[in-house]
Amino acid sequence: MRWRDTLARISRVRLTPRGIGAACTGGVLVPLGLVLTLPDLVGLGAAALLAVAVAWVVIGTQRLESGRGALHVTRAVTPNPVVRDRTAEVSLLVAAHQASGAAYERLSRLRLSEQAAHELAGHQGIRARVSARADRITVHYSLTPTRRGRWSLGPLLTTRTDVFGLVRATQPLGGSTQVPVWPRTVELAVRTRAVGDVDHSATGARLQSTDDSVLREYVAGDDPRRVHWASAARRGQLMVRADESAGVRPVTVLLDRSLLPHWQESGSPRRPAAVDDGEWAVELAASIATSFLDAGHPARLLTTSVAPTVEGVRFATTRASRPALLDACVDIRGHRGAAEGQHATSTTARALRLARTPGEIVVAVLGPHAPDARHDLAALGAEGTCWALLVTPRGAGFQHELDQTASELRASGWHVSTCEARTDPERAWALLAERAP
Repeated sequence: MRWRDTLARISRVRLTPRGIGAACTGGVLVPLGLVLTLPDLVGLGAAALLAVAVAWVVIGTQRLESGRGALHVTRAVTPNPVVRDRTAEVSLLVAAHQASGAAYERLSRLRLSEQAAHELAGHQGIRARVSARADRITVHYSLTPTRRGRWSLGPLLTTRTDVFGLVRATQPLGGSTQVPVWPRTVELAVRTRAVGDVDHSATGARLQSTDDSVLREYVAGDDPRRVHWASAARRGQLMVRADESAGVRPVTVLLDRSLLPHWQESGSPRRPAAVDDGEWAVELAASIATSFLDAGHPARLLTTSVAPTVEGVRFATTRASRPALLDACVDIRGHRGAAEGQHATSTTARALRLARTPGEIVVAVLGPHAPDARHDLAALGAEGTCWALLVTPRGAGFQHELDQTASELRASGWHVSTCEARTDPERAWALLAERAP
């Protein structure tokens, strides 16, 4: 295996213009010297060819990460994870493993080229700022990811030449870094009058008194009359009184993965296949979940799955657990086909129905569904508070299925509103809030 790696490295070596000139010169001088019987001319040509051959073998067999001149790569991404369409700074350091002349010589003849997934580099590519010293090379550049997901950064590509500049070789140095990209989120006004009325009517909470209240940070939508001014003055931030006896209802945000492009049917007209539509659905679900969490509700994000593990998806309870909620969004993908999507919705609805806690609110971002999936979703709404945002797919042939889904869900007690894909998240949430009693 080692000799195969060595042959592969040697095969990547290329002649520089100087090396091509030396090889051509040697190739001309050797036969010319033989014809003219001039040994000096033959020796001169042979020396040129030998110099090229030796440089080829030496550069091809050297490993930058081993030996007396070993180099190592350190890469740091800040912040990590990155939010889509937000800028992250990357610092790359190529340094000698230990101080030695061989390492300094390698660094002086090294040219660097960073590899990055197109989703990370963005439309502008990478523009780096390089700072070189005798014992290190430092590179700084910015990334603006255009897609949610987990993307590769690196390994670093290095191009180096021999001492005489006859040959050059390109080889990777160091490993790659997986950079997770979170979806963008928008702060939604989830603490509306409708949500508050649903909480109190469902839990039977009594009105709050000053004797059974606790303090928490103010969030948008709180009643200004509940501000505790003494604590606000002492802490330097607005604090409001919260009813400890009533508690706060947990919220499960259910995302229908059928809204994302299918793995094998990304071009199928039967389901929305536009990548931007799917990313919008993920960002809307993430915005709802994080907004409820910021408002003080335990929240979790659940996606439709053929084999759901509802009990294993824990509720985030504090703002410190917000990163875990967004981490769950990084690897969300569509189903393998329309049939799997329908089956996954039915299975997830049945599992959630069995595992939901008393008083749990379900907010679902759904597409239109077939009768079997609609029946299971309707059964979920008959036993608790359920809200649904039905997303209108692009193309013809969906309206009847969408109307049937909305009608059946409303008949079973769901609060339903419809919106088109890529509607502003604040507008989509306002449409749903207006539908609530």
